[in-house]
Amino acid sequence: MKEKKDDKRVKDFEGNLSRLKEVVKLLEEGNTSLEESLKYFEEGISLYRICNGVLNEAEQKVSLLLEEDKELVEKPFLVTEEE
Repeated sequence: MKEKKDDKRVKDFEGNLSRLKEVVKLLEEGNTSLEESLKYFEEGISLYRICNGVLNEAEQKVSLLLEEDKELVEKPFLVTEEE
């Protein structure tokens, strides 16, 4: 069975996010040399940009289907932050 493109993207995203969490943990522990910390920081920035791009793309695709006058109408999904 062939893996779907979306399935691969989800796995890639989850893998990248998991690695990003590892990198953040390593940096927070502070047990690495300055040179290693810089390498981890660069890797973390790269992973952040990849993950952020995937999330932004997904956010643009998300929409709500609401019933208005017995018709389905596509409306943009608005995210609000709770305090």
